[in-house]
Amino acid sequence: MDALLLLVACAVAYLFAYFTYGRFLARKIFKLQPEAAVPSHELQDGVDYVPTRRGIIFGHHFTSIAGTGPIVGPAIGVIWGWLPAVLWVVFGSILMGAVHDFGALVISMRNDGKSISEITARYINPRVRFIFFAVVFLALLIVIAIFGVVIAVVFDRFQSSVLAVWLQIPIAVALGYMIYRRQANVVVATVVAVVAMYATIWLGSRLPFAMPQIGAMPATGSWTVALLIYAWIASTLPVTTLLQPRDYINAWQLFIMMSLLAVGVAFSSLSQGGLPMVAPVLDLAPQGAPPVWPFLFITIACGAISGFHCLVASGTSPKQISSEPDAQFVGYGSMLLEGALAVLVLICVGAGIAIAYQTSDGQLLTGFDAWNRHYSSWSTASGMGAKLTAVVVGAANMMGRLGIPETVGIALMGVFIASFAGTTLDTSTRIQRYVVSELANDLKLSSLANRWAATTIAVLSAAALAFATGADGTGAMKLWPLFGTANQLLASLALLVVTLYLRRQGRRKYLVTAIPCLLMLVITNWAMIQNELRFLRNKDWLLVGIGGGIFLLALWMTVEAVIAFREVRSTEAQALAA
Repeated sequence: MDALLLLVACAVAYLFAYFTYGRFLARKIFKLQPEAAVPSHELQDGVDYVPTRRGIIFGHHFTSIAGTGPIVGPAIGVIWGWLPAVLWVVFGSILMGAVHDFGALVISMRNDGKSISEITARYINPRVRFIFFAVVFLALLIVIAIFGVVIAVVFDRFQSSVLAVWLQIPIAVALGYMIYRRQANVVVATVVAVVAMYATIWLGSRLPFAMPQIGAMPATGSWTVALLIYAWIASTLPVTTLLQPRDYINAWQLFIMMSLLAVGVAFSSLSQGGLPMVAPVLDLAPQGAPPVWPFLFITIACGAISGFHCLVASGTSPKQISSEPDAQFVGYGSMLLEGALAVLVLICVGAGIAIAYQTSDGQLLTGFDAWNRHYSSWSTASGMGAKLTAVVVGAANMMGRLGIPETVGIALMGVFIASFAGTTLDTSTRIQRYVVSELANDLKLSSLANRWAATTIAVLSAAALAFATGADGTGAMKLWPLFGTANQLLASLALLVVTLYLRRQGRRKYLVTAIPCLLMLVITNWAMIQNELRFLRNKDWLLVGIGGGIFLLALWMTVEAVIAFREVRSTEAQALAA
């Protein structure tokens, strides 16, 4: 199939879904009201609760949920064939992921912007709150520790990205100052900030930086320390000082990058007589790969449905949205755009890589041979470096057709990947701070609830995990095999909470989340059981213990939710009888 035709078909599907199903959810299911009170106004404090323009909060939310998820997931999921990957990304995001994000955002806005774990106490029972807190804390702990490593790997592999990524910080601070302190024109300020950002990318391509070894600590360890210090600062500052404006300008970086890739696909296809998807349409038995069912659905998370999104949707974003109807654009719309990004990544690794692929021994391959060299087996395609390389090479090839030099294209992609990993890192740290603060308040430990103490707990716990296995900061990789299933389990549990919320609103409304919830519970628990059996065979007792604990906690929460569901039904029956 031609990549351009695939891209157009997916884009049309997303636009159609937003203006039909998205609007149906907003108007008929959640009944968003312009005059409804929202936390950003009711609890405005200038630090976390800040009414924000729709376009700016969209940028913050989108870059926070996207990160590198829609890049690395599709880049490995394509090994089972581009067709199942595309179908999961398109229909998963429309019917499941966007509904999950939208629902979590709305119920958080209607509960003072509190986290989804705190909200469970109201819609299920107080016991479940602590179960959800445990799952959320572990998921965020892994994310914060892992993304420090991800950025360190990107900095090491694409050294031209280092300067540009760090210079984004003063640019973002200046942008926030001009918009919120000087009331500058948002459009003009945005243009200036984006131009400055691309100037730093050009500068970085000429001034690459390699982190030296400091004492016994290798480059990855040093970068992890620096990034965790940055995350602590970004989490404690007012959201409009750094986090929000940085996410906003990174969103524009993404819009521009996606546009370049889309134009590159079109130009490559039209000028060369087509850009075929050389990846197999379907391959159910790649060498060394786990079975496509259920592992495709936990390998490709961001871009289809991801539990991490419910943490952003009930974390930073609901505290900034200034009007209920904006939730459709921010919650539902940003998930569809992330799905579009995942489609572009699938095209990069399924078609773009075939334009030209240089092997380590200098051989230049094209067509299926290029794709097959990178995806000949699960082991060759599944490493972090392999995933990033496939995407960067494919993207640079397509941008090269537009006259963009390969070195510039690689620099653009390196900054793009590192920047988005950075936005996920600082947002995750801030959300973990909210989680710790809420739990401390519930336990009457007020000394741990302030933003400085809570952030310190979030950062130090992530540092302890990162350096648990040595000075290279890669300790979180020990728990990484758990993250795929834990992340999708989190999505299932969030859908469970939204389903109970909707069940209280009407008899039929809850089906829009109940059906995706049931599907995700089945798929995720199936994958968790298979993983547990694999961990047992490998005698990896740490993963067996933690994975089994998560599985039992989720099972407990599911049982509690079913009981709560039955209680709602019983109450309704009694009311009808009366």
